[in-house]
Amino acid sequence: MDKAKLEALRARYEGGGAFDATDPVLKAAATQVRRPDGQRTLPYSGVPTFLDLPYAESAAGLDIAAVGIPMDLGVSNRTGARFGPRAVRTIERIGPYHPTFRGVPQGGIRAADIGDVPFRSRYSLEQSLEDIEKFYSALRAQGVRPLSVGGDHSVTYPILKALGKDRPLALVHIDAHCDTMGAYDGSKFHHGGPFRLAVLDGVLDPERTIQIGIRGASNMYWEFSHASGMTVVYMEDFMAAGVAAVAQQARSVVGAGPVYISIDVDGFDPAYAPGTGTPEVGGLTPREGLALLRALGGLDVIGADVVEVAPQYDPTTNTIQLAAQLLFEEFALMTVGRS
Repeated sequence: MDKAKLEALRARYEGGGAFDATDPVLKAAATQVRRPDGQRTLPYSGVPTFLDLPYAESAAGLDIAAVGIPMDLGVSNRTGARFGPRAVRTIERIGPYHPTFRGVPQGGIRAADIGDVPFRSRYSLEQSLEDIEKFYSALRAQGVRPLSVGGDHSVTYPILKALGKDRPLALVHIDAHCDTMGAYDGSKFHHGGPFRLAVLDGVLDPERTIQIGIRGASNMYWEFSHASGMTVVYMEDFMAAGVAAVAQQARSVVGAGPVYISIDVDGFDPAYAPGTGTPEVGGLTPREGLALLRALGGLDVIGADVVEVAPQYDPTTNTIQLAAQLLFEEFALMTVGRS
């Protein structure tokens, strides 16, 4: 080893601590996990919040609000996604530094976990969807961008109604299912149809919508996606094209306008995400999903969610670990990955 180089390294780093980086970005990230007494914060102590964000009782003055939506009245298979927000909040050591965008998503913005959507009833799906729309309309009126954890996928419909009220949004949607099914069992409200309803309400632009990872026995129900002009990337197409090509396709489809990102954890193979209500074998790997999201940097992301986390089917915590990381990736796209 070059002796002069060794002496320079000793002069710079010998006796240094974990918070002594000179690179300003790395130093900012390290500082965020430092307590006032100079020690590193304990990741397993304190009141859990999404991404270890501070807790706030309201969204006033925030740029981004993390919100839990503990409601799964729209599921068609296994219940339990109502417990998703609480479970995802327990995951620690996500961030604060993002290596791809080389930044600290929380740095320079005002972000907080503002708790859960308040529901009038634990029994009425229609009332619950109304409550979600009202809650997110208030966030939109305050200029606050929402980062959400469900709950089943029916919750995305009222979010899109609130955020797309004045102009239809673009959508990047990762899922095993297109979720553009019509009414069944006497209800048009369910987790298999939020994007159909959003298009018909004029709040989602189907020609600026891309659905990625689609597969499974429900493919016979997705005619609306094709008829309306959505871009559907079936899992076999994803495997043939590769992450980079699909990411470029997504950027081309959604364009330069405001875009919403919605991720159903069943878009990922149940080997990695078993904790969900409607698992479908043969999905994305976490590595593919993270690479895909990181390739979307620069989009105008005005809101995002991760849904369908059902922790009682997640014995190893793989699913909630993945969900928390996906939430962090969305957070990064809304901040340091934004143009």
